Amino acid sequence: MLTTSALTSAVLFAAGAAAHGAVTKYNVAGKDYPGYQGFSPDPNASVIQWQWPDYNPTMSCTAPKIRCNGGTSAKATAPAVPGDKISATWQQWTHAQGPVLVWMYKCPGAFSSCDGSGNGWFKIDEGGFHGDGKSVFLDTETPSGWDIAKLVGGGTWTSTIPDLAPGNYLVRHELIALHQANAPQFYAECAQIELGGSGSGVPSGNYLAAIPGYCKDSDPNIKVPINDHTAPQTYTVPGPPVFGGAAKKAREFRA
Repeated sequence: MLTTSALTSAVLFAAGAAAHGAVTKYNVAGKDYPGYQGFSPDPNASVIQWQWPDYNPTMSCTAPKIRCNGGTSAKATAPAVPGDKISATWQQWTHAQGPVLVWMYKCPGAFSSCDGSGNGWFKIDEGGFHGDGKSVFLDTETPSGWDIAKLVGGGTWTSTIPDLAPGNYLVRHELIALHQANAPQFYAECAQIELGGSGSGVPSGNYLAAIPGYCKDSDPNIKVPINDHTAPQTYTVPGPPVFGGAAKKAREFRA
């Protein structure tokens, strides 16, 4: 018979085995917002995050779930202006290999009718691989050459909102776990940001992409033979270039 503590540990272990992680807290313009709790969801939760159905990864670039993890619209929004910071915290993350991507999308109107469809997504930040291919390879755990490793065990990724025209925006945080060779796992969540201020930036051209659509399952930076040390030990983050220089501004990590 399991004791209460043993049962709790067993449940947490099973959850950890099945759940690689999700955004559990946001900070936008200096204000904290709770994330959606997937194991004990509150259907009436007043959160800015789209309420996704489970922790399971999306396994294909073409799956509709890749956009916002199958989430639906949120009940709350976070106000911000260009130059403010957006931080996303993963209470649990376990994998040290893969890129981090932060996207935004301007809704044509109200959030209630915004589904993120079409060629309107643009990146405001990203993190990739910095190993030397001699002592730190694509699959090296300690030390990892991947920026995503800074999230392991519970960490925060902070990005700066670039110059953008006012409006309703989705912000999408995406982790692509590459720890299994040729079997990427996509973890993405969306949240709602109401952007004010006097910005005027409107991404266009090669900054824009559709989700799904920004990558193919056969792309070399998606289907990665990560344990093959004879392959080039370099990595290009998928998707369009970062808009607005946000990746060059202050980016913070904290455990």
